[in-house]
Amino acid sequence: MIRIFLTGYMGAGKTTLGKAFARELNVPFIDLDWYIEERFHKSIRELFVERGEASFRELERNMLHEVSEFEDVIISTGGGTPCFFDNMDYMNGRGQTVFLDVHPDILFNRLRVATHQRPILQGKTDGELRAFIADALEKRAPFYVQARYRFDAGHLESRRQIAGSVQQLRSLLGV
Repeated sequence: MIRIFLTGYMGAGKTTLGKAFARELNVPFIDLDWYIEERFHKSIRELFVERGEASFRELERNMLHEVSEFEDVIISTGGGTPCFFDNMDYMNGRGQTVFLDVHPDILFNRLRVATHQRPILQGKTDGELRAFIADALEKRAPFYVQARYRFDAGHLESRRQIAGSVQQLRSLLGV
């Protein structure tokens, strides 16, 4: 039985690597944010605004527990998911956890071109975006490093790099 949780900051490649890895292992891929949006027919942003952060994080935890019952699956968590409640301990107890570690400069480059897709980043200057990423990583690092495995996901810019990363991840996890 395969149950692998991919964690890391936004832009780390959880969806990109997760989809490719799931294809390689011939198992379903679940993006927790997409799962929540589909269940509630609202965007994460709408749910966050309507409910407030505390209520949203509770809903997120409940959905994490739900998808954690699935077998033979790759699950990509939201960037903040590991940082609330006992989510990291819970994931470690339910399957293999992988922190997709990416240098802040690479995250900056990836997120800089995706600001229109991520409302929390809109309107930020380059300096503000760099500071935002550094601050968030500093706060979240104590949670991310609790993952059983740490994986350098800094090389996902081409199909060849993604394929190489999939093989490295497969070797790391022994699947």
